[in-house]
Amino acid sequence: MTFQTVQTAPIEGQKPGTSGLRKKTAVFRQPGYLENFVQCIFDGTGGAAGKTYVVGGDGRFFNPEAIAVIIRMAVANGAARLIVGQNGILSTPAVSNLIRKNNTDGGIILSASHNPGGENGDFGVKFNAENGGPAPEKITDEIFARTLNISEYKIADAADCDIGTIGSTQIGKTRIDVIDPVDDYEEVMQELFDFDAIRQMFTGGFRVCFDAMHAVTGPYAKRILEGTLGATPGSVINAVPSPDFGGGHPDPNPVWASELVAIMEGDNAPDFGAASDGDGDRNMCIGKGKDGFVSPSDSLAMLTAYAHLCPAYSGGLLGVARSMPTSQAVDIVAERLSIPCFETPTGWKFFGNLLDAQKATLCGEESAGTGSSHIREKDGLWAVLAWLNILARDGRDIIQLRQDHWRSFGRNYYSRHDYEEIPSDDAEALMKALRAQLPSLPRTTAGSMTITDADDFAYHDPVDGSLTEHQGVRISFDGGSRVVMRLSGTGTQGATLRVYLERFVDSSGDHSEDVQNALAPVIEAAEIISEITKHTGRSKADIIT
Repeated sequence: MTFQTVQTAPIEGQKPGTSGLRKKTAVFRQPGYLENFVQCIFDGTGGAAGKTYVVGGDGRFFNPEAIAVIIRMAVANGAARLIVGQNGILSTPAVSNLIRKNNTDGGIILSASHNPGGENGDFGVKFNAENGGPAPEKITDEIFARTLNISEYKIADAADCDIGTIGSTQIGKTRIDVIDPVDDYEEVMQELFDFDAIRQMFTGGFRVCFDAMHAVTGPYAKRILEGTLGATPGSVINAVPSPDFGGGHPDPNPVWASELVAIMEGDNAPDFGAASDGDGDRNMCIGKGKDGFVSPSDSLAMLTAYAHLCPAYSGGLLGVARSMPTSQAVDIVAERLSIPCFETPTGWKFFGNLLDAQKATLCGEESAGTGSSHIREKDGLWAVLAWLNILARDGRDIIQLRQDHWRSFGRNYYSRHDYEEIPSDDAEALMKALRAQLPSLPRTTAGSMTITDADDFAYHDPVDGSLTEHQGVRISFDGGSRVVMRLSGTGTQGATLRVYLERFVDSSGDHSEDVQNALAPVIEAAEIISEITKHTGRSKADIIT
C-alpha cells in the first residue's frame, strides 16, 4: 500500500449549507469533487492525524463508493480509527450517538436527508463535530475557505475495505471497526423510554404502522418495534434501504408518505402511524381517520406537555427550543410549565449550544424534526418511541389527546407553502423587496389582518454571544397570528421559497376548521405584502404541508 498526494484545484460551489454540502449525485461523481471536499473537511478541522471518526450514510446511490473513498483518504491522512456502519448504513441520529459515546473527533455522514436519491437524484456530505451535532458555522466557514485554495489531496492506493462484515481491520496505521448499525442506538432508546409499558400496550392489541420509506430507519424500526417491543410482524413497511428509496421521495409528510396516509384512513386502520425520512432524523406521526395527521409543531408542543411520562424526562425539562418558523404552540406550553423557550434560526446546529449548556432538553422544527438532549441531532425514531411511551402511559389515543391539548392550550393553525426551484434571481428580488417594506409595515393592514410587528430575524446566541442575521422575515398580526418567509438552503437547484402561515385560536374557539380555510386571511395577507405571484409567476405553491 502506498499513499498518493494528488494535485488538484478548487472546484466552484463547495460551500456547505445548513446541513452540509448537497448536490446532484452526478456532481459528486465528477473526478476529484468528493475528494476535494473530504480533504477540506480534514484540513479545515485541524487535520485527521491521530483522530477517530464515525462514517456512515443512509444507503442512497453512491454511498458505498463514497465511503470507500473516505476510508482511503482517512488512512492517507493518518486517522487512528474509523467506526463504520455495516454496509455503510448509519442513521444520522445513530452517528451522533456514536460520536458522543466513543468521544470521537467527529463524523462524516453521507446523505441528502429527505431529498430523492438514485443516479439522477441528490447526494450530500455532512461533517458532525465532536459534540455529535452538525458543524457550527465557524467550522463550516473554515471548510469552505479551504475549498477556495486547495491544491492537493491525500489518498491511499489500497483495495476497498470490506464494510459488509462486522469486525476490525487494520489498514496502515488506521483501525477500521465495522459495527452493527442498530445496537448502540437501541441501547440508548431503552435508557430513555419505558419499553415494558410499550411492550404491554402491543401485547394488549395496540397496532402500529411505521413507514421507513425504503430508507435508513428500516433496520432500526424492524429491530426495535417488531423485535424488541413485539409489534405485529409487518408493522414496519418499506423497511429495506434502497439506493433510490424505491423511486420515492423520502420526506415524511402527508404528500410523500401517501401509502401510510391511505392505511391510516382506511378500514381497520392501526392505532398509530409514523414515518421517517432518508437519513432517519425526521418524523411524521398520524392517528386514525381523515384528520389524523399531527403537525410537527403540534407534536413538539404535545411532547413537551407530556414528556414527564417518559422515564428520562420524568423530572421535568430544563427548557425547550424551536426553530423560528416553527409555530408558537410550544411557547404556550413552555409558559404554562414555567420553563424557558428559545427561538433559533433554522438548522439543528443552532440547538447544539443550548443542549450543551443544559438550557434546553427538547428541540424541534416545523420541517418534521424533533429531538432531545440524548444526542445533538433531530431523531425520527426517538420521536416515534416518545409518542408510543406517552400513549402507553396516558391511555388516550393520539387524536383524543390532541383535541384535549387544544382545549387546554388553544390551537395554532399552521401550514407551510413551498414554491420550489424558483430562479435564484427572482427569489432574491422578492426577499429584497419584502425586507425594504419592513420598517413601514407595523400598524398597517393587509386584507383583514392588522400587522403588529415586522422584522428580519436575527439570533443572539445566549451561550456564546454570536449573532446570526437575515434568517427570515417575520410578520406578526394582532391576536398571535403571523407569517414567516425565508429561502431554503436544503435544495440542490434554484431556490425554494418557504412561506409559513400561522393563526392562533384560543382554547374556547373553533378547533375543527379545515386548516387552509382557517388560514385564508393569513394567506391573503401574505400575498398582498410579498406579491409572490408578481415576483415568481406562481399562482399557488408547489407543495402545501
